[in-house]
Amino acid sequence: MNSEQQYIELYEQARQMIFDHAPEVMNAVRDQAFEDFRRQGFPSKKVERYKYTDLQQLFAPDYGVNLSRLKIPVDPYAAFRCDVPNLSTSLYFVVNDMFYQQEQPKGQRLRVGGLCPGILPEGVIVGSLRDHPDLVSRYYARLAKTGEDAVTALNTMLAQDGLLVYVPKGVKVDRAIQVINILKATPQNAQRQVPDLMVNRRVLIIVEPQAEIKMLFCDHAADDRNFLATQVIEAYVGENASLDLYCLEETHYKNVRVSNVYIDQQANSRVNHNVITLHNGNTRNRLDLTFSGEGAECQCYGCVIADKQQHVDNNTLITHRVPHCTSSELYKYVLDDQATGAFAGRVLVEHGAQKTTSQMTNQNLTATKEARMFTQPMLEIYADDVKCAHGSTVGQLNDAALFYMRQRGISLQEARLLLQNAFINEVIDHMQLEPLRDRLHYLVEKRFRGELNKCAGCKLCK
Repeated sequence: MNSEQQYIELYEQARQMIFDHAPEVMNAVRDQAFEDFRRQGFPSKKVERYKYTDLQQLFAPDYGVNLSRLKIPVDPYAAFRCDVPNLSTSLYFVVNDMFYQQEQPKGQRLRVGGLCPGILPEGVIVGSLRDHPDLVSRYYARLAKTGEDAVTALNTMLAQDGLLVYVPKGVKVDRAIQVINILKATPQNAQRQVPDLMVNRRVLIIVEPQAEIKMLFCDHAADDRNFLATQVIEAYVGENASLDLYCLEETHYKNVRVSNVYIDQQANSRVNHNVITLHNGNTRNRLDLTFSGEGAECQCYGCVIADKQQHVDNNTLITHRVPHCTSSELYKYVLDDQATGAFAGRVLVEHGAQKTTSQMTNQNLTATKEARMFTQPMLEIYADDVKCAHGSTVGQLNDAALFYMRQRGISLQEARLLLQNAFINEVIDHMQLEPLRDRLHYLVEKRFRGELNKCAGCKLCK
């Protein structure tokens, strides 16, 4: 049986249950997504954008899916603690693929355990997709085209809820929005623990003209189980608007994460997109960003630390459709043991997109002979007045630098840690959210030292 056949049969058998537990705005495109998925099937490694990740293998296990929307017995506001102070965010939770709604006493501001989930300017929405059908219907599944990607089609046909983030015109959200994605495998009324679980997260971000917001998504696994998480993020960034989008993964080696991010930028907008992988099993991140208005700019950064047999694949496509836009990409990997990394970045400059400026850089360190890195930066240009460059490097730690440090009494292990830290910190230092920069410096050092990835006192990640 091909990997996709079990999902086709699942949808055919459970279609009515899925529809009954999902809002109409999501159901409206579900059958078309199913037809697109059945037509495409999972891409093989012969498909250019998937040549470094075997999706057939990743989706082959028989994962359980919580289609009946059983409640998960966890209060994340009470359980979540972080040992890195001063992050200063408005905190929200998504448990598996459901936005966590906590009851708020009438007339009181909700604050639990020192964490504040919702001090937002007037008109700003952070909540479930099902609660705002009129707004969602204008944007949902417009960027994430199911006919062009099988994972997007699978997510669209199975997702039953999602997160909506909406910022009205001219509103600036000063406090960053932090969303903790928690993977937890035990439904409340199950007779036994579920060994494997698939979740399908959906996120819709709408930033209207002259609006600004900073968002941080953190992925955590609360159970020692096999998880498969698909995620589709659609982000609309209006004219003169600004979006900072940070995605941090700290799960475990049993986790499979396949994330597709679609961003559309209007004139003079600004996007800062960052993806950080510190702990994982198999990770495949896709970014499709399109410039639809002149004068827009984006900065895309990524850092990966992987060891053992971890796999991280970042694939990007930045499309310059109009003139006078600027894109910059910097991705760095540090691979140890038998880890595998991949970066494939493509910049497409379409006809008429003159005065385009683009820079793509991928730099990588392999700490062992067994670690493998695949890198493929690409430029496809159909305009003649542009400034575009790309480059990649794969190497090991500098022997001269290691010798110099050891001559001054620094151990080999500490010298290697310091050089790896310095290598990754170039990416972290570009991040605009200062408290996050400080936290990541701390977490990266812990990661290189082989310490636990969970924060002290966190009851979720035992």
